[in-house]
Amino acid sequence: MRGPHNIIRLIRMGATLERTGGMNVVLDAFQAPASLRIVAKLLGWPFKWLGLKGDPEMPSAVRALVALGPAYIKFGQVLSTRPDVVGDELAIQLRVLQDKLPPFSIEQAKEMVRTELGRPVEEVFSTFSEPVAAASIAQVHKAHLAETGEAVAVKVLRPGIEKRFGKDIDAFYFAARMVEIFAPGARRLRPREVIEHFEGVVRGELDFRLESSAAGEFAATTKTDQGFTVPQVKWEHSSRRVMTLGWVDGIPAGDVDAIDAAGHDRHALGERVLQLFLQHALRDGYFHADMHQGNLKINAEGEIVAYDFGIMGRIDEYTRRVYAEILFGFIRKDYRRVAEVHFEAGYVPADRDIDEFAQALRAVGEPIFGMDATRISMGRLLNYLFEVTERFGMETRTELILLQRTMVVVEGVARTLNPHINIWQVSQPIVEDYIKQSIGPKALARDLFKTARVLARFGPKLPQLAEAALIAQTNSESGEGERKRTYLGPLLWASTGGVIALTAAAAVMAFLA
Repeated sequence: MRGPHNIIRLIRMGATLERTGGMNVVLDAFQAPASLRIVAKLLGWPFKWLGLKGDPEMPSAVRALVALGPAYIKFGQVLSTRPDVVGDELAIQLRVLQDKLPPFSIEQAKEMVRTELGRPVEEVFSTFSEPVAAASIAQVHKAHLAETGEAVAVKVLRPGIEKRFGKDIDAFYFAARMVEIFAPGARRLRPREVIEHFEGVVRGELDFRLESSAAGEFAATTKTDQGFTVPQVKWEHSSRRVMTLGWVDGIPAGDVDAIDAAGHDRHALGERVLQLFLQHALRDGYFHADMHQGNLKINAEGEIVAYDFGIMGRIDEYTRRVYAEILFGFIRKDYRRVAEVHFEAGYVPADRDIDEFAQALRAVGEPIFGMDATRISMGRLLNYLFEVTERFGMETRTELILLQRTMVVVEGVARTLNPHINIWQVSQPIVEDYIKQSIGPKALARDLFKTARVLARFGPKLPQLAEAALIAQTNSESGEGERKRTYLGPLLWASTGGVIALTAAAAVMAFLA
């Protein structure tokens, strides 16, 4: 229940933030008004002595979140993807937040496996190691399948974590409501929507069936990508709280010395990781949204191996085209076209001046293109771009924020592997290829046929819809139409559009032939 009993949890959180010195950092990041600062201090400062001490080696806000436990660690990780909410400085701190919890016992892990898979661990796995990695939600064990001897990674959910997350999320909702009451100006940050987004992410990560599905889908969409691989999901040995993947030995992407010692071409790897991310985002609209060094390895064949599919990003086809046109416009320094794309997509209100917007975009692009190649950053470009569009009235789009955050992380990985990488030169062929595939006669034909197929599926219903529209029209004319919506016009337009779409598609295909 999201009731006053959560005040106790808020006091504990406030006391820990005060004791670690994170309270002011958080309030400043959220630009909290005086009324909210007073409430936060009242909930924290008098009880400072009750707060958790945390690790003094960590930044204050990160130190507090780690001390408070798994839900707060995960909340910090999710907020690191939202610089629009917490600001750039705190987002950078949270971006390096690592899971610091100790592992739970191997006996508990084996009991969880037995309960979930319905068989003793010894029947499923011939070996089952001590934990090789421990995170806030789960830990990983190396094992071998009893039937085949194949090495696998077994991810096991922390016992009792679901209940604990439920209580903490309940307190987060209560805190969001308090923010809305005592700081009306903070409603622009949509605190309850932020918590809803966080809850959705966590619920997905607490159900390994969903993460297994994400891994399977990502493997399917990337199976033809050269130099990239995703471990295979072992569905028969996976469940809600246990996930089994093929084991892949490799060098962590951040271990430059080991990569060099193994004889891999770091420069080629840096270019590949960046191009792969752009391909996944633009070509597939489905990308790994947590692509940091800890989730990437380099195997013996020099392939990039991705892990941990708890946070994935999706972009619809239209948004991908808009995003590609924006990047392509910046690459060509065609700021007028970049401005037009924003207006065409409805990102910027139509009552704003397009020439002023294009001029503002030039102020974003030119300084970046004047930089040395090693300092050119697409992530920085997107960050500046969002600042400009906000000034011109563009509303925050969560999927683009996630894309921008991941772009920054991927750039960091690429620069670790190749400090002299030219981001634009590496990105240009991927963006140009996508533009060619998505904008032009062939793309137009595909779009028209998709439209025709949708209309064709509704073909058997058109007579009924027409009859209903005519009856509604008649009732409207008899005086009842003020309360009823007339569908005759849209229906006729849809029917006409279907004929036009089919005709145009046939004409385009004939032209292409």
